[in-house]
Amino acid sequence: MGHIGSYVWELRQKVGNRQLLLPGAQVLVLRTDGTALLQRRVDNGVWELPAGACEPGQSFVGAAVAELFEETGIRADPGDLVAFASLSDPDLHQLEYPNGDRVHAFALCFCLTGWEGSVIPEQSEVAEIGFFPLTRIPEPIHPPTREVLQLYAQYLRTGAFQAR
Repeated sequence: MGHIGSYVWELRQKVGNRQLLLPGAQVLVLRTDGTALLQRRVDNGVWELPAGACEPGQSFVGAAVAELFEETGIRADPGDLVAFASLSDPDLHQLEYPNGDRVHAFALCFCLTGWEGSVIPEQSEVAEIGFFPLTRIPEPIHPPTREVLQLYAQYLRTGAFQAR
């Protein structure tokens, strides 16, 4: 996990596959027709939201903007991101990647309804990308993504920030 030269990559050179605690961001991109952008990972074939870890000196918003652009080609104005939830429950957000790398992720989850650019998947990470109705999410879905979508539904019902 982690692109060559990234903070996570540098840590992996020192600690191998040992579990890392990683702050990061996830972005639920929504079109006006109510569909959500999901991408299917190259490494394990599951569908997920655009997401990634923070780099040193980067805020959650900065990570959200950077990862969204890196993975999808979408440019977001930081002011357009709306934080609706956090996901850090170790029962839901401890991940093991196909290469054996393990992380306990702490994600701030944002929704975004306005952006610029065309959706262009980053080929080394994203096998497939598309907009899907929230009622018909493709399978297999990444379990943390399923939870984030449920948190978003609770956020819409209550108007309150969700934490899990």
